[in-house]
Amino acid sequence: MKPFGYLRAGSVAEAVRESAANPGARFLGGGTNLVDLMKLGVATPGLLIDVSRLPLDRVTDTDDGGLRIGATVRNSDLAAHHAVRTRYPALSQALLAGASGQLRNTATTGGNLLQRTRCPYFQDTSKPCNKREPGSGCPAREGAHRDLAVLGHSAECVATHPSDMAVALAALDATVLLHGPDGERAVPLTGFHRLPGDSPDADTVIRPDELITEVLLPPLPDGTVSLYRKARDRASFAFALASAAAVLRVRGGRIEHAALAFGGLAHRPWRARAAEEILRGAPATDETYEAAVDAELAAARPLRDNAFKVTLARRLAVDTLAELAARP
Repeated sequence: MKPFGYLRAGSVAEAVRESAANPGARFLGGGTNLVDLMKLGVATPGLLIDVSRLPLDRVTDTDDGGLRIGATVRNSDLAAHHAVRTRYPALSQALLAGASGQLRNTATTGGNLLQRTRCPYFQDTSKPCNKREPGSGCPAREGAHRDLAVLGHSAECVATHPSDMAVALAALDATVLLHGPDGERAVPLTGFHRLPGDSPDADTVIRPDELITEVLLPPLPDGTVSLYRKARDRASFAFALASAAAVLRVRGGRIEHAALAFGGLAHRPWRARAAEEILRGAPATDETYEAAVDAELAAARPLRDNAFKVTLARRLAVDTLAELAARP
């Protein structure tokens, strides 16, 4: 066992200050991912800064009709919140599709966004992994990659981001609020997670010692509906082979607004911008959905054993859009 220190932060400012004073420190929320990585030897922080008792555990309305979600709100509480279930159902559905009830009772909003890949090579310290040790190689490219990326991967990494919640937040145009040594800043959720490029060890654009404090959801106009669907190897407790979150508004048989995001296909939640361009203003028909999704997935570069994910994601997205458009 590797020894480490523990500190319970009394404020956001204290948490950030202690992190800056202790290189290698990590913030601890629910610990459902970080503690697992510590047990595996993947993460070896010298200090854990417990932020779970900070007053960031509330879900409140914003003045413009959106929603403000504290970073330490538990996944189970967020999924059950009335405003989330009624106004942003895709988010509630995504949360309930992730992990088990016991884990959702512990996992936090901020921690969910920061969870790391479940690529088996990343989690096995006896194997090389560019994400864990830059420059050591990516054996997944020629090895076990059935569950890994088909979009946006690089020669350095083919890992996927595991979060269901983040996919829904991407489609809902969420914003992540951060507090660090230089003050506060806001980052669109769609720009928060990175593609691997030549530095796959950096999952997000978060800066050293920054702490996620809140997630903001914008208001949705009347008539906007949303849905999250997930395909996995078993009915529960499994990460997505492919998932889709869609936000749609149809009037007079035409699509006024469309947002689509994929999960399980890339190093980050994949916002389907090419598909959205085709959907907006087009007739709400199966032909439109198929053309839009095909245009997005044309960029896919499957590896030896995961081409099936492209077909799976296509069917999932088309069915999700069709189901939403059929709602009164």
